Amino acid sequence: MCRTCSAANGKAMACCPDLRGLEAAALSRRDFLGVAGAAGVTGLVFTKASLAGQSSLPQAPPRKALVVKPILTYRLYSPRHQTSWRPWGGIHSEADLQAEIERIRRELEQLKMDADFPLELLPLAAVNNEAGLANDPEVQRAEVLLVFAYDGNPNAIRDLQKDTIFFVRHESGPVYLHYEIIIPRFLRQHTDTRQVPHIDYSDVVVDDMGEVLWRLRSLCGLRNAVGTRIIAVGGPGAWAHPFSRVEPAIREKWRFDIQTLTYEELGRLIREARNNQAMMTLARQRTEEYLRSPQVSLECDRGFVERAFLLEHLFRQVMEQAGCRAITVHGCMGTIMPVSETTACLPLSTLNDDGWMAFCESDFVVIPACILLEGISGKPVFFCNPTFPHRGIITLAHCTAPRKMDGKNPEPVRIVTHYESDYGAAPKVDMRLGQKLTCVVPDFSSEKWVGLTGEVAGNPFMPICRSQIELRHNVSDLQLAERMRGFHWAVVYGDYTREVGYALRRLGIQWDFLG
Repeated sequence: MCRTCSAANGKAMACCPDLRGLEAAALSRRDFLGVAGAAGVTGLVFTKASLAGQSSLPQAPPRKALVVKPILTYRLYSPRHQTSWRPWGGIHSEADLQAEIERIRRELEQLKMDADFPLELLPLAAVNNEAGLANDPEVQRAEVLLVFAYDGNPNAIRDLQKDTIFFVRHESGPVYLHYEIIIPRFLRQHTDTRQVPHIDYSDVVVDDMGEVLWRLRSLCGLRNAVGTRIIAVGGPGAWAHPFSRVEPAIREKWRFDIQTLTYEELGRLIREARNNQAMMTLARQRTEEYLRSPQVSLECDRGFVERAFLLEHLFRQVMEQAGCRAITVHGCMGTIMPVSETTACLPLSTLNDDGWMAFCESDFVVIPACILLEGISGKPVFFCNPTFPHRGIITLAHCTAPRKMDGKNPEPVRIVTHYESDYGAAPKVDMRLGQKLTCVVPDFSSEKWVGLTGEVAGNPFMPICRSQIELRHNVSDLQLAERMRGFHWAVVYGDYTREVGYALRRLGIQWDFLG
């Protein structure tokens, strides 16, 4: 166990606390279920027939598609003598209207082709009276409304209480009326301040469908994150705090369904799996395949790796039975080792590589950020410990890094022991030098998250958690140190800072983007 700091009262504090420390005292199984039941935390009972008796390898379910309803709101006007009879706008006839409908359909087809996330576009509706939209089955089914606001009454769209993106034209086609008036008449409602609670200036796009695309990517991630069901081996935690510290946010903002798998139940499943010849054979085969793949070196006992793949198989089966694709391990710094005779490090890495979401430490301070980032990007997330920023560099490290950080291609890896215990199998992943990263730093209260970008400047091998990167950032070291919150970070390949901020606004979480 890594003991890197001491509390003022003299009690040892761990950088990665295990289940036997502070949170174990606060979260005995009886007390835990009684306290956390209100947050949607339940126990699962697994049977031999439904888990260890199966030898097939479950595959991760895909992300859920975001369902979007495109709507063109328009009006056509007839000339009237000696008076202003038409507002701004370039659609004056049925022919103009049909041309605009065809233009939008082509743009939607391209939007669908460009989407790197699951997207279901419902048929375009062109309406000159928004009153009937509330009873439209497709509008009711849609999670997001994409409104091409040429003309019409956006207040009727507002009243549907749906996530909405308004698209207006300046130069990409006939100029739209709401290019002129969507701010003063709709967002500000003829006042000097915004009056529409759930729609703001960031929900308006002019001309650029690429701007629509990243907003939909954000909302796809949010839809996949909120309401997530996740298995918590040993129960949920909050790093150095009892779960009760984060439970209100988990229940009210994220609405997670946390299902507990006790270590007693896990131990029984492992014993039964070891008596299942097909599962043991598969674990050995997967070990052989993993170790003979390019850019993999084994630097620990092979038995640790074989037992890791057996444990990973069980984790897949547990998630499949629970109908979810997320799991986290509490007590991974010690509690799991006597039960599994290996560590959870390698199983969590390979699960993330194969499309599941798997996190150590059961830290529900950062797990929402990891799940949101995965939902947005479709890529595995590096759950990691930060250090002190200096000279434009901050070291990030943990023993559970995925290899397929871009979602497709495995990075080089050394399989070594878990650092603090010098036991088991842990991946030392070398991430791509120069790769741009998004870093999300959640706070303990889910009220204000910090974000920044950086690039991989190095892959050292210091005597710390095994997967290590030197992150080069463009923020003042002092500013970053002062603004950091919580503890663990969530890191993903690419720049998704716009998407994260756009999603967090809908949860009432401030986005403190440092650059």
